[in-house]
Amino acid sequence: MNLTLKKIEMPLEWELLEAEFVDRPNRFLTRVKYNGELVESHLPDPGRLKELLIPGVTLLIKKEGNPNRKTKFSTQAVYLGEQLISLNSWLPNQFVEFLLKNKSIDFLEDLDYIRREVPFGKHRFDFLVMRNKTPFYVEVKSVTLVEDGVAKFPDAITERGKRHVEHLAEMTKEGIDCMVLFVVQRSDAKIFQPQWERDSKFAEALLNAYNDGLKIKVIQADMQKTKMFYHGELPYNLKP
Repeated sequence: MNLTLKKIEMPLEWELLEAEFVDRPNRFLTRVKYNGELVESHLPDPGRLKELLIPGVTLLIKKEGNPNRKTKFSTQAVYLGEQLISLNSWLPNQFVEFLLKNKSIDFLEDLDYIRREVPFGKHRFDFLVMRNKTPFYVEVKSVTLVEDGVAKFPDAITERGKRHVEHLAEMTKEGIDCMVLFVVQRSDAKIFQPQWERDSKFAEALLNAYNDGLKIKVIQADMQKTKMFYHGELPYNLKP
């Protein structure tokens, strides 16, 4: 299956500022040089990101307006050469919401958008859409790791992601329509695969869920400084 290019873009509604990455004191914090000063910036992506967050690389940060925040900035993206890679784990959800509302995803275009953050049992899933008044649940996973053209998820062990997949598999076996939608936020990926070597339990849960009928899809996005582009669907291989 070849990548299907799309002429679809979502404008980003905030100004992004260039800064230099210094270090990462913890999973959710980066220290950066901005306008000659060392400042702390919240990192929304808790993944390992070791291949991206290298001292001296250029980041894009956003100035936050909430006076009660501990940090006045948030780290949104990083340059890998000339390619910009999103570090905002919430951006794919905003992007998918935009695509769903505009019926821009070919394999979901017959579904009507209902709402985000939908509880079901003890879990909460990203989107509820409807097909002929029948509920359809969509869980979005953000992918930023690419090795030799292979997009991989997760880049750190995710017990929460494993539980989500297992619960969706149980829902599927009960006749409820469900999907895990992986959003690859890089333009250099050619195929997607779960990262068996990093989190074999998640990968096995995903493969088992697929064999039980859970729908799996992968789409590709490309972030620019002012826009997010949709590049269509990517093929995948779930086996190790």
